[in-house]
Amino acid sequence: MRFASHTLSILKTFICQRPAAAAQRRGLSGAAMRLVQFCRHGDGGDIRVGVEEGEGLSVVDLKAFDPSMPSTMRELLEMGDKGLECAQRALASGQCVVNREHVQLLSPVLGPEKVVCVGMNYRDHCTEQNAPIPTEPIIFSKFPSAITGPYDDIILPSESQVEDALSYVAGFTVANDVSARDWQMKRNGKQWLLGKTFDSFCPLGPALVTSDAVKDPHNLGIRCLVNGDVVQSSCTDQMIFKTAELVSWVSKFVTLTPGDVFLTGTPPGVGVFRKPPVFLKVMVHDTDGRADVVLTGVTRCTLNTLQTLKSTERHLT
Repeated sequence: MRFASHTLSILKTFICQRPAAAAQRRGLSGAAMRLVQFCRHGDGGDIRVGVEEGEGLSVVDLKAFDPSMPSTMRELLEMGDKGLECAQRALASGQCVVNREHVQLLSPVLGPEKVVCVGMNYRDHCTEQNAPIPTEPIIFSKFPSAITGPYDDIILPSESQVEDALSYVAGFTVANDVSARDWQMKRNGKQWLLGKTFDSFCPLGPALVTSDAVKDPHNLGIRCLVNGDVVQSSCTDQMIFKTAELVSWVSKFVTLTPGDVFLTGTPPGVGVFRKPPVFLKVMVHDTDGRADVVLTGVTRCTLNTLQTLKSTERHLT
């Protein structure tokens, strides 16, 4: 099923270079441009970066103007002022212009690391649903695979069948689903995203054990140890939704690609539900004049089938 893409355009913010701890203004000023990604018709789908001469007008091909320039917007943004200055020179030159009818405009950025979305951020939108005005931003996300071009169809993807879903699973590993329970349960509109996705909050591995080496993925012991003490222990036969069902279900909504990771659940014994609750401790230390906050406690996650999956002990940092 396809839906025509004629929805309201929403303001997007793109990060140019990595934001520094002490924010600095970009040195380039007066660089009013319309940067685009495009491919030429009949050019095999090769992605190029360009500058529109004006809304709906022809496009200046940056790589044709300067072969040292990158072919994607993300690479251009990573160059910072240098890339934007080149784009400004290309636009001013009037050279390497491609007629609009010869190009297909793509999404300005493809494959970003994150798609950060803000919910309930229009006062009148809150009013129309009788919702309280948020006191802090409510953050959710979209998978990068949700991005499509401005004139592309919106497609309802086909789903895999449960019986063949496991054939797409390359293997199994272990992960530690670290959570900031205050953010998960009390803040961000009680959406889970921020409490689950702080930088470094998903220790993974170390080994990817291929599916052929795991006779039954739903009959494995799974444990989590903190400072040598077992705090979580169960068996994967307790999973409500088995691996094949999860793969099939998620494929209803997104296209799964090689390297995608599923964290399929956590066994009982998590600290927040203990009486009294138990949490990893926070320690602040100074590293080269910079204060770092680390979670202390040596953790180890194990998933045992003839000792094929076993993570090393590590400090959560």
